[in-house]
Amino acid sequence: MGSVINQSVKNTIITYFGFGIGAINALFLYTNFLGKTHYGMVAFLLSASNIMMPLMAFGVQNTLIRFYSKYKTADERDNFLTFMLYMPLLLIVPITAITYFGYDQIAYFLLKKNPTVKPFLWLIPVIGICMGYFEIFYAWVKVHMKSVIGNFISEVLVRVLIMFMLFAVHWNIISKDTFIYGLCGAYFLQVVAMKIYAISVKMPRLRFKIPANVKGIMSYSVFIILSGSVAVLLMDFDKVMIPLYIKIENNALYSVAIFIATVIAVPSRAMLQIIYPITARLMNENKLEELNDLYKKSALNLQIVGGLVLLLIFLNINELYKLIPSEYSGGIAVVFIIGLTKFYDVILGNNNAIILNTKYYRMVLFFGLLLVFMMIVLNMLLIPPYGIVGSAWATLLSVMVYNTVKLLFVVKKMDLYPFTSNTLKSFGIISFVFIVFYFWDFPFYTLLNIVLKSTLVVCVYIFLNYNWKVSLEINEIIDKFVSSKFYKF
Repeated sequence: MGSVINQSVKNTIITYFGFGIGAINALFLYTNFLGKTHYGMVAFLLSASNIMMPLMAFGVQNTLIRFYSKYKTADERDNFLTFMLYMPLLLIVPITAITYFGYDQIAYFLLKKNPTVKPFLWLIPVIGICMGYFEIFYAWVKVHMKSVIGNFISEVLVRVLIMFMLFAVHWNIISKDTFIYGLCGAYFLQVVAMKIYAISVKMPRLRFKIPANVKGIMSYSVFIILSGSVAVLLMDFDKVMIPLYIKIENNALYSVAIFIATVIAVPSRAMLQIIYPITARLMNENKLEELNDLYKKSALNLQIVGGLVLLLIFLNINELYKLIPSEYSGGIAVVFIIGLTKFYDVILGNNNAIILNTKYYRMVLFFGLLLVFMMIVLNMLLIPPYGIVGSAWATLLSVMVYNTVKLLFVVKKMDLYPFTSNTLKSFGIISFVFIVFYFWDFPFYTLLNIVLKSTLVVCVYIFLNYNWKVSLEINEIIDKFVSSKFYKF
């Protein structure tokens, strides 16, 4: 776990820095500079683009990681990489043609209640292509165990560019409509930066030759397209469905709440960026004992860190919403519902990475497709009467079923289990801290209240986890940090 912990810590710092910028954008700049209507449009367009991304990437980002270690010579790897770079065109070309010739019909079907979005609809496949190729170049550096710089480009670059554009809107340098078009430029610059870094890590030689095992590559990529679409639909399709039933302004309220809740998943995203290729290698080498150990450690450590973030959000949510324009306050319930959804994702560790690298991976797709159908039906039933809260419940129920199915699949087929007795200790600590602190606040200024309460919660949480020895890895990090401080002193 040494290299995992090292890069995970760096990735976590970078990711939280990026989320800090994103928080300023999502909670303050969007809400004050852009307004609910254009903010809702941005949420719709980016969610739709994210849904398009697995198609535009043709599943290459996972296929590259899965098969790279199977090729042993430089020529074989160059053949493989070249094929990976051009394979997405198999879907990009027809999808772009369909979008171009069927633009009006697609716009009418999707935007009956919100026709003002029509001029921007073409941005969805373009941003989707940028997102797709970014993931492909990012996968290329991941297989060389270099995830930190790519994570910086992923988490920080676009958010900084968006921040500059939001201030440009505020200073009347650009219009709100121009800002939405500028999103496309921001994602284009992101993929260019990622490509430059990928080439610097390993300059490929383009070899236009079909690689060995092309049938397996294509089969796996098609599966990744479908399974990746399932995963994205479960997390983003709600923001696409909301404008189909209610005003797009509600997407702004929903997006603020979703962003706050998504912070819970940051530690998972940071650690899994380096754990995924390690999982693939252990599976290819059939080292199941090491994989089981990695599975348990990743699940437990992510539960502890994710649990702390969940507590900081849930225990400060009422104060936090006092800092946001009052018209966005309707999303507090969504934060709790989606927060639990994200936490369930976190506590499963590298479960998804294990499934995608087993010979049984196709079987999971069937469950995923059923669950997408379930999510769509639940959204259709719950959004009209309950609005964004109904959409949040639809997401929670769908993800709980989906994740439980995947967990049981790994337990039954691989005899791998992520939970230990320390998992119960962690849940006990999280519950105890929540009960103690939820109904208690300092009687000071809002921001000061958040800082003081968060500091107290962090100290109590770390103290309990350390003394109960819930995670040896986290205790070792604390010991090293404390000893280094005393040594310097």
